[in-house]
Amino acid sequence: MTIGFSRGVVHGAVLFVGMLVAQSTMASVTPLSVNDCRRMQLRNTITTSNPLPCARLARVTFSYVDFDGVLHNNGQLVVLDVIAPHVEEIFNQLLQRRFPVNQAVTLETYRGNDKVSMARNNTSGFNGRQISGALGWSLHAYGAAIDLNPLQNPFVLFRRSPGGEFTGQATVEPKASTVTAVNRLDARPGKPARPGRAEEVIDLFADHGFLTWGGYWDFPLDYQHFQIGRRSFVEYLARVTPQQASAAIEAYIAAYRQCLQHSVETDQALKRMGCVHETVEQSPT
Repeated sequence: MTIGFSRGVVHGAVLFVGMLVAQSTMASVTPLSVNDCRRMQLRNTITTSNPLPCARLARVTFSYVDFDGVLHNNGQLVVLDVIAPHVEEIFNQLLQRRFPVNQAVTLETYRGNDKVSMARNNTSGFNGRQISGALGWSLHAYGAAIDLNPLQNPFVLFRRSPGGEFTGQATVEPKASTVTAVNRLDARPGKPARPGRAEEVIDLFADHGFLTWGGYWDFPLDYQHFQIGRRSFVEYLARVTPQQASAAIEAYIAAYRQCLQHSVETDQALKRMGCVHETVEQSPT
């Protein structure tokens, strides 16, 4: 937004955006209604076979600034009920830091089509779908994963032969990311140019329970993807009562934060990764 402006105008623009942020509608959490659940069924985002019942989902509504610095008050994510307050705080923090989000609409908008959502550079949460390129339910079907700015943070799937061997070929989604965002070190419009900013976002998600980032995986690479730990822990959260799940997620987050406080590692990325491993390994199953 400020590129090409004089110093005085830039200063005024920053103050103006700061006023907008201060006056904006901050994030809020509401449980899904029966009508919400019915609409999701009609729009192909949930079925009766989904591993998490619709009653365990909540809607987080939040404000964000886009890549042009324009403020929006209509961001929405549907997530697991007990992590919704933490998602609320994540997007409050992203707004305060003026970290850009292109858009955030629920998957009903795209009839549950994840590829279309990615192509529209849509930040998303719940979607009652299978794992991309594999068998089984995605953690999005539990409302326990968020995809952030897919165009800037693509999904890279490595192909296998019929015999199961990797072929050396890769598929990038969304396809528009192929020549713009696969190189994670090259600053460009739509990617954080300030050193360490991407790490700050990873830290922010981790601090609120999203300990697993798809950018650390060997295959596939999923730079947009943040999830609540391992599958067995998410299944546990879905299986127990909301009160038990809430206690478990709070203890999980507290254990991660305590690990950070006591770690003697000086490199922040290594400290985070060490504490992620320790906390995930000790989580309930």
